[in-house]
Amino acid sequence: MAETWQFQIRITVTPELADALRSHVRHEPLEWLDAVLRERDASLKCQYDAFADYVEEAQRVGEDPYPLYQWTKDTIENPEKKAKYLKSFTVYVNGEEVYDRESAEWLHVQLSALIGKTGIESVSRFDTNPANNPQPPARK
Repeated sequence: MAETWQFQIRITVTPELADALRSHVRHEPLEWLDAVLRERDASLKCQYDAFADYVEEAQRVGEDPYPLYQWTKDTIENPEKKAKYLKSFTVYVNGEEVYDRESAEWLHVQLSALIGKTGIESVSRFDTNPANNPQPPARK
């Protein structure tokens, strides 16, 4: 029986577009991006914000059920990594951070077509196959 992996699309954007996306300020290139996202009931979440939310939740609830707490905290406190993740956005489809191959492929094609026109610098596709992804760092 073949494994069925799920997928995720991430985009890297210019600092100007990142600021507009994070602050929900109207920005002309967002109209093209919004049109693509609406087609798949998709939305964007800044990876830095997702990391900060994870750290805040772990601090509130307790670190034990959060194996990536220290790595994530160290990441968002590192100025170079913070700058990188402030420009990186995960595409959610129907509120989910991983989704079917067809949605991921469609989004990858459509968003890639916007590179250089809207402030999108790159588009990446990831899957949930552990062989293709780094494993969590060992706990200290």
